[in-house]
This record gives sequence, structure tokens and C-alpha cells, in this order.
Amino acid sequence: MRAAVFKSPHIDSAPYLELDEVPRPVVRPGYSLLRVIACGVCRTDLHILTGELPPLHPALIPGHQIVGEIVEGPTSELRVGTRVGVSWLGGTDGSCWYCQHAKENLCDAPTFTGYSVDGGYAEFALVRSDFLFPLPVGLDDAGAAPLLCAGIIGFRSLRVAGVQPGERVGLFGFGSSASLAIAVLKSWNCEVYVSSRGEGNRTRAVALGAAWVGTEDNKPPVPLDRAITFAPSGKVVIQALASLRKGGVVAVNAIHLDQMPAFDYDSLLWGERQIRSVANMTRIDARDFLETAHQLNIRPKAIFMKLEAANEAIAMLNEDRSESSIVLIP
Repeated sequence: MRAAVFKSPHIDSAPYLELDEVPRPVVRPGYSLLRVIACGVCRTDLHILTGELPPLHPALIPGHQIVGEIVEGPTSELRVGTRVGVSWLGGTDGSCWYCQHAKENLCDAPTFTGYSVDGGYAEFALVRSDFLFPLPVGLDDAGAAPLLCAGIIGFRSLRVAGVQPGERVGLFGFGSSASLAIAVLKSWNCEVYVSSRGEGNRTRAVALGAAWVGTEDNKPPVPLDRAITFAPSGKVVIQALASLRKGGVVAVNAIHLDQMPAFDYDSLLWGERQIRSVANMTRIDARDFLETAHQLNIRPKAIFMKLEAANEAIAMLNEDRSESSIVLIP
């Protein structure tokens, strides 16, 4: 099969990915083989390719927002031909304390799609059958792929922050994940305050119903009940913390974060304000969000690019050259 492969160590002057012919995966018990229909390009992929997440293998097929069709390895619930989604969390051990206490996102021995195992920048992908999510019939491929990580992790961030209906919620950074979260917040009658350095992102936030939009140097005009940061920046976390009321919560939605700057405890954290990190997602998060997205008719704006253009897709993401989610098709 054809696949876009990342080989480490990476040479700075070389493209990140090489289009290669590689062996098609062989089905084994507990796994399903998917024909990849589409695979979303995520900022976590960029963290992997730039080494911000250390390489785990000398050669890797990235991609964890997979829309695929089961071609081998059906289950009692999912037949051959069923269209399914795959997300970042591709497996857990099921036996550690976290898995036994409904916290599988914190599993001691997790599998991550497109990082610890090969992902969806390919014509086929082998995935654990119990980590597949059937997709609603009315949800097209371009709309489904970005939901499978950006959407799910944004939804979990709202849960980690403890958002309640009618609250004032800040979104700091406004990429794909935040733009999907705002639809959920609006359905909960929350007032949404958006901070973003990108003019295009600020314009999009206004169009999606934000009550206030500002730059990274502006402070929301009212104290916030909750805030979620989407930028991999410690400075942004402090900015969000400074916008909270007493007892408010910041949820940090970032798998990689640069160094947190020093900050004043008395004025920023005291008063039972909290900082919480968001780690991965659970299958319950995925199922709940996909059902919510279907009910709310959430359809992210996306552009398709051929697998051969994977390096250009990564460059577009890195340089913020697309306001739409980018989806690769084999």
C-alpha cells in the first residue's frame, strides 16, 4: 500500500514525510483492517514530526483522525463495509488502576494512533476493534475527520474545566478544536469570549457567535467562570488565569507546552482558582461528542488534499495558512 512515512532522525532540510510502498497490515485477533477514506491533519502530528514529542520508532505512519471502512476483522456490532472513525487513543491495557476506575485516558500503557502505532496517512490502517466508532450516516467524510480528535478533545476540555450551562467561558487560541467547542458552548447557552492572535480566527469566532473577541494582549471585559487554552504556550495559560473569577478553572488543552513563566500567586491563583491539564480522551467522550455533533449538525469546514501532498498539508498547518481543517485522502 502507499503511505506517507516519517523517518527519524529527521534532517532539517528534508521533507518530513516520504511517500513509500509499504506492506499492507495483516489482520490479527482483536483488530480490524480499514480502507482509509480520509485522515485529518492535526497539530499533534506536527509535534511528532518536529520532535516536540520524541520519536518512538525509526519509521512511522502518522495520522489519528481516521475515517475508514472495515474490510477485514468485523465484530459482532460492526460488519464489513461499516464506516467508522478512529481517534488519538488507540488502545489501553484495561488492567491498570486508571482503566479500572473509568479513567482510561490516563492509562499506564496506552496506544496512540499515528504515534506509538501506525496511523492513517496511508491506504489502509490496522486498528483495535474496540476503539472504533461508527459514524452517523449524515456525516460526510470531510466533516467527520476533524471531529475525531479536535472535536473530541475540545469536548473533553469543556468537561475537565467543569463548564456549566449559562457560564462565561474563555477560549484562548482559536483553531480547529476551539471552533468546534464553541458550537457546544452555544447550545449550553454559555457566553463565549475568544482570544486569538490570528485576525482570520478572530473573524471566524465572531461569525460563530462569540460574545467578545480580542487579541492575545487583550483581556476579556468580564471575569470568566472557565477558560480553555488551545495554544501550546505557557504565557497563554497565565493570560487565561488572569481572566478568571475566584473559584474559576483553566483547562490546558495541549499535549505539548513550552515552559510556564513565573506568575504571582496572590493575584492570579489565590482564591481557589485552578489549573487543570487535559490528557487524551476516553471512548465515552468520543461517543458522547459524536452524538452531540450529530444532534447539533456540527460540520467543520475542511479542505481535501491528496496523500501525495502530505508535506504541503503539514506546512500549511505549521504556517497557519488554512482557516479550514485539512484532510488527506489516499
